Amino acid sequence: MMRFQELSQEFTTYFNKIHFPEKPESLYGAAHYMLEDGGKRIRPILCLLGNELFGPVKPDTWKIAVALELFHNFTLIHDDIMDKAPLRRGRSTVHAKYDESTALLAGDVMLLQAYDNLNETDPAYVQTLIRLLNKTGREVCEGQQLDMDFEKNASISLSEYLHMIELKTAVLLAGSLQMGAIAGGAGETDQQLIYDFGRNLGLAFQVQDDWLDAFGDPSTFGKLKGGDIVANKKTFLLVKALESASPENKQEIKELMFYSGPDKVERMTFIYQESGVGQAAQEAKNYYMERAYQSLERISVPAERKNALRELAIYLLEREA
Repeated sequence: MMRFQELSQEFTTYFNKIHFPEKPESLYGAAHYMLEDGGKRIRPILCLLGNELFGPVKPDTWKIAVALELFHNFTLIHDDIMDKAPLRRGRSTVHAKYDESTALLAGDVMLLQAYDNLNETDPAYVQTLIRLLNKTGREVCEGQQLDMDFEKNASISLSEYLHMIELKTAVLLAGSLQMGAIAGGAGETDQQLIYDFGRNLGLAFQVQDDWLDAFGDPSTFGKLKGGDIVANKKTFLLVKALESASPENKQEIKELMFYSGPDKVERMTFIYQESGVGQAAQEAKNYYMERAYQSLERISVPAERKNALRELAIYLLEREA
């Protein structure tokens, strides 16, 4: 993971600057607060790697990477408001620390600043980048709406769930890679291939994330075990269990959805194990991982140039915690 770590450190140095004016402090202070704890910053690193696959990283690509990080944080602020989440990464969410109206505005100025960064790139491809971010942004919004709609539905199909996570999670990873590839001079076929790599990577990542919520080690996964189960969140495991579990287990799942006792997580994970949906999740992750690798192999650059993306995929998808 040396290349990912190197780029992550370089991007953090590049990103840790003043992105907004000083006043009004109540607005821009909230925006800076959101950016102080940056998380893994996977999307901008994917952008940089997408460029590097085809040639040296251009100055424009750093601006695109910043735009993607700002855009991603804009979506997180709004997601936290919709989810009424009090914490993110162990800190108070923006709307909890400030207020909802300020948080909305802080997210909005991040989005506008993201477009300012894109507008500073080469006129030869700036409109292509903006159209791709617009398309991606619409799809992320569609995915978020579907996620909220699914909360009200007693049951959804597995194909509906996979479509939702493709929109909500995978398309931004895919778009980040393609935007870097555009700046790096990739042709249209290679752009589509790297997009497909990122889309399948994102699907595998989310399925793995669902599995980790139920079966991962919370001391290293960084989240409370069974948090999705407690919240009755639709996940690959829950949707698959409601499709394929025995009638008795399906009935118990439905009863557990209205149960809040201390053994809820233990009982639900037992059903997941008995129904084989934990194994099904791992098989689905491996399926999407293999499809991602197939797209990567078809990209018309020397094999050794692909090593950094292979290493990143392993880092993201072969987590046991």
